[in-house]
Amino acid sequence: MLTSPRKFLPLIANHSGNRSPMTCKYRCGDACFHEVPNTSEGAYLGDIIASGISRRSLLKVGAVVAVAGAGAGAATLGAQPAAAAPAQAARGLAFTPVPPNSEHAVSVPEGYTSKVLIRWGDPLFSDAPAFEPENQSAAGQERQFGYNNDHLDLFEIRRDEHVMVINHEYTNEEIMFPGYDPAAPTQDQVEIAWAAHGLTVVGVTGAAQGRPSGELTTVVDHRLNRRLTATTPFELTGPVAGSEYVRTTADPDGRTVLGTLNNCAGGVTPWRTWLTAEENFNQYFANADEVTDPVVRERLRRYGLPGGASQRKWEAYDPRFDLGAEPNEVNRFGWIVEVDPFDPGSTPRKRTALGRFKHEAANIHLSRQNQVVAYMGDDERFDYLYKFVSRDTFRRNNPEHNATLLDNGTLYVALFTGNSPVEEIDGSGTLPSDGGFDGAGEWIPIVTSDEAGAHSHVEGMTGVEVLLFTRQAGDAVGATKMDRPEDVETNPLTGVLYVALTNNTNRGTGTNPGPDETNPRSSNRHGHVIELMETGNDPRSYTFDWRIFLLCGDPNDPSTYFAGYDKSQVSPISCPDNVTFDPYGNLWISTDGNALGTNDGLFGVAVDGEYRGQVKQFLTVPISAETCGPKVTETRVLVCVQHPGERSGATFENQFSHWPDGGTSVPRPAVVVAWRPDGIRIGR
Repeated sequence: MLTSPRKFLPLIANHSGNRSPMTCKYRCGDACFHEVPNTSEGAYLGDIIASGISRRSLLKVGAVVAVAGAGAGAATLGAQPAAAAPAQAARGLAFTPVPPNSEHAVSVPEGYTSKVLIRWGDPLFSDAPAFEPENQSAAGQERQFGYNNDHLDLFEIRRDEHVMVINHEYTNEEIMFPGYDPAAPTQDQVEIAWAAHGLTVVGVTGAAQGRPSGELTTVVDHRLNRRLTATTPFELTGPVAGSEYVRTTADPDGRTVLGTLNNCAGGVTPWRTWLTAEENFNQYFANADEVTDPVVRERLRRYGLPGGASQRKWEAYDPRFDLGAEPNEVNRFGWIVEVDPFDPGSTPRKRTALGRFKHEAANIHLSRQNQVVAYMGDDERFDYLYKFVSRDTFRRNNPEHNATLLDNGTLYVALFTGNSPVEEIDGSGTLPSDGGFDGAGEWIPIVTSDEAGAHSHVEGMTGVEVLLFTRQAGDAVGATKMDRPEDVETNPLTGVLYVALTNNTNRGTGTNPGPDETNPRSSNRHGHVIELMETGNDPRSYTFDWRIFLLCGDPNDPSTYFAGYDKSQVSPISCPDNVTFDPYGNLWISTDGNALGTNDGLFGVAVDGEYRGQVKQFLTVPISAETCGPKVTETRVLVCVQHPGERSGATFENQFSHWPDGGTSVPRPAVVVAWRPDGIRIGR
C-alpha cells in the first residue's frame, strides 16, 4: 500500500511534458516546436471501423496474459527462494514506493542503496587523461566515457563478470564547455562533441568477496573496452548499401559511414550482439533549403531537416553535415546499428533492411520456429509502429549465419482498429461502454529484402526507397498515427508486446488528427502503454489484438487508467519512455519529461494476477534529469541518468545542478546501480 500523502499534482505548461526547453533544443532539435512532419491524409480509425476492415472477434489480452503468465511464471519462479512477497504487491515488486519529489539526488526505496557506476569523463583505459572540464580534448574524450548515456544492457562473460553497453545520445555544449558561443563554436569544441557522441563498451565486475551481491565496478583496460564515436567507421549492409542514395564524395561506394548519431534505446539479439538505434539524426544536418529538387525537399521535410544552419554548426568543420554540399550524407543515418560487444576489432553494421526513421529501439523476439522478429517505434508525433520478420532462422553457435539474419526479411507497419462506437472516443480518456480501449490490427507488409535486393509492396516506391523513406511508405499504406511510439518490448514469459507511447500534445489540435481508440486522449500530455498480442501468440502473424494497459498521469485525474487496478494504490506516472522486464515478468517503465511537475523515475508494474496495473515507483533521478536504460535483474537495478542540470539559462559558468559530484562541479550524466546491501533480491 502507498504510504505517502497523495494530492492532485500540478500540470506544467510545457510543450513536451516537464522537459526543459534546453533538452528539446539539444536532444531533438526542438522537434515539438516545428510543424508535425506527418501531414499525410492516412486512414481515420472510425472510417476503418465503419467499413468493417479486418474485424475479428477480440481475443481478450488480459485473460491471455493471466493464463500464460501463471504457467510460465510458475516454471520460472520455482527455482527462487521459498520466501513469499508481502501480500501488498506482486512478486518482485515488494518495496515501499518512492514518493514523487524534486530532489537533486537519486532516490531509492527504504532498504536499498545506490552508487554511480560510471560517469561522463571517467577513464576506460589507463592512458586516458583525468577528467578536467576546463581542459578537455577530443583525443581524451575518445578514451573516456561519453556524454548523455541512454540505453544500457549487460552481457554475461562469466559468473560475476559482464560487458556493459551504453548509448551516448547527444551533447549539450552550453553546459559542457567554458565560454561556449552557440553561434560560433570552436573546432576543438565540435571535435570533442563528436567524440562524446556514440557508444561505450566497458567491462564490469560484481559480487567479489566482501562486496554486496548487487554492487558493480567498471574495469579500466578491460579487454573488451571500446569507444565508438561520430567519426568511427560503420558498415552499411542490406539493400540500401551501395545505392545511389548513399554515395558521397568521401564514400563513392556508399558502404562506409563515419559515425553513429543520437543513439537512443536499443536491444540485444539471441546471438549476443547489441542493437542500438539512431533517433533524432536530422538535427545535425544543415541547409535543406539549398536542395532544389522538389522530391528530395519533400523527403527532407518529412524527416524534419532544418532549412538553414544546424544548432551545433558542425557543417562549419565538416562539409558532410551540409546538405547543400552532400545531400546524401543524411541518408546514411536513421538506422538500427548492430555491434558485436565481444570483438573490439569488429566494424559495427547499419542494418538497412530494418528501415530508416527516428528509431527509438529495436527489440528481438524469436518465434517458435526460431525466426527473428524485431519490433520498432518511430519516436515522432503521429508516426508509426513497425516490425521486421527475418526470412531465415536463428542458429545457435553459428555466428556467420546469424550475421545475415537482419539483412533478409520483410518489414511491416501497424494498422490498428478499435471496437467501440466512434462517438464514445471523445478525447477525454473516459472508458467506452464496452469497458476498455481495445481492438484488432494488421501488420501491413511494405518491403521484403533478400540477396537480390529490396522488393517493394508500396505502389509508386521502389524497395530501396521504402527502406530509405520508410515514413512515406507508412503514409502511403494508411498506417495508424501514434502518440510517439518509443520502446517496444515483448514479455519473455507471456509473449505479449508492450508499446510505450510517451505523449502527444498535438493530438486533436488545429488540423492534426483527433483522438482514436488507440490514442484516445486529446492533447495527450502523459502518454500511455498498449498491450499487443500477436494472433496465435506467434510474432510472425499478420494480425493482432490490442488493448490499452495504462493511461498515464495523476491517479486522481479521471482520464487515467491503470488496467482496472484501484487508483488510490498506484504511483503517479507520466511520459513512459523505455521499458524492460524483470525475471518475474513485471514491466518496468522509465519516464522522460514527467508532466506532473516532479522528477522522472523508474516504475515497476505487475501485468497479470491480482496486482495487475499496480504501478510502484522504485527510483527517481535528480531534478532536470531523465531516467534511461533501464536494466533490472534479480540482484540489481541499473539506470542511466541523462542530462542532469539541463535547464534553460544553465551554462558552464552558471550550472543548475552539481550532481553527482557535489560542490561546484559540473553536472555529469552517469550510470547508477541500485541494490539491497543485505543481499536480498530486488522486490522480495
